[in-house]
Amino acid sequence: MQFTGKLSTLFLKYNRFMKLVLAPMEGVVDFKMRQLLTDLGGFDLCVTEFVRVVQARLPEKVFYRYCPELNNNGYTRAGTPVRIQLLGQEANPLAENAVRAIDLGSHGVDLNFGCPAKTVNRSRGGAVLLKDPEHMYTIIKAVRDAVDSKHEVSAKIRLGFDDDSKSQEIIDAVVSAGANSVAIHARTKRDGYNPPAYWEKIPPIIKGKNIAVVANGEIWQVEDAMLCQKRSGCSDLMLGRGALSHPDLAKKIKAHVNNEHYEGLEWEHVLYHLIHSAIHHDPAKDEKYFASRTKQWLGYLKRQYPQAITLFDEIRRLKTKEDVSAVLKKYAKAPQLDSNHDS
Repeated sequence: MQFTGKLSTLFLKYNRFMKLVLAPMEGVVDFKMRQLLTDLGGFDLCVTEFVRVVQARLPEKVFYRYCPELNNNGYTRAGTPVRIQLLGQEANPLAENAVRAIDLGSHGVDLNFGCPAKTVNRSRGGAVLLKDPEHMYTIIKAVRDAVDSKHEVSAKIRLGFDDDSKSQEIIDAVVSAGANSVAIHARTKRDGYNPPAYWEKIPPIIKGKNIAVVANGEIWQVEDAMLCQKRSGCSDLMLGRGALSHPDLAKKIKAHVNNEHYEGLEWEHVLYHLIHSAIHHDPAKDEKYFASRTKQWLGYLKRQYPQAITLFDEIRRLKTKEDVSAVLKKYAKAPQLDSNHDS
């Protein structure tokens, strides 16, 4: 889709040095999903699902489990750098594990202050820390002081917990603690994922701040990216659920920015990629994981591809990998797929 007039000029101005980041989504954006989406193109950085830190310095195998890309110098197969995200409530353990993540090859380290999950918040992790900007400062400062300055420390936040009354304090804490960048999900924890995202609330709280800011929330189409940049004043964007419903969204945005022709993925192409990624899942995952994960993807894809509705309805009651794979292959124009093959 092409944009004209003032909006097009504004879009190109914001995007001159635009970076697109794949959001960390616990239980969704794992190694295989990162591989799939970065293979399709457009992303400049990926952030892993959060690694939970309590007190101990975690063994190396934990980091490799969450970020197999460490075996490839911290890059996806397509060459996109990956950053490990840590979640916890104690400054020193987070700092120690941040150093370990960097030593193993993570491209910077990200700190989670945005997860809205009740189980996480009850243990004083994620978004609940937004209630206490001073404690956020202590955590970020400890990590920043521990990690060599040549490596980036970033934070993922929301506008607040119950409301956005502390949004300025939160940003001030992130900046004064020395973070290099902050991704702002433009909603509170109470808002959850309910639309809209309040992109227009970002400019007042970041005005005059010397920090890179990434805007996040409700970016489902290229048009949304343009509006997000206009209202947030941010050139860099983080894509989450929009990339799951529209797997080539990042590539489509970049094509528009660069004034390149791009047709977009046909359903058959999307289905091929999803099957390939799902069939070659982590062998440590059980049968139910494969079935539920595929349904989850189709639930997102229904927003962009009407064909996903029919496929979802056909597999919604299936529970085994074998049964789900059989249905997927029936619909796919990719008979060469073999569930015993790995790549």
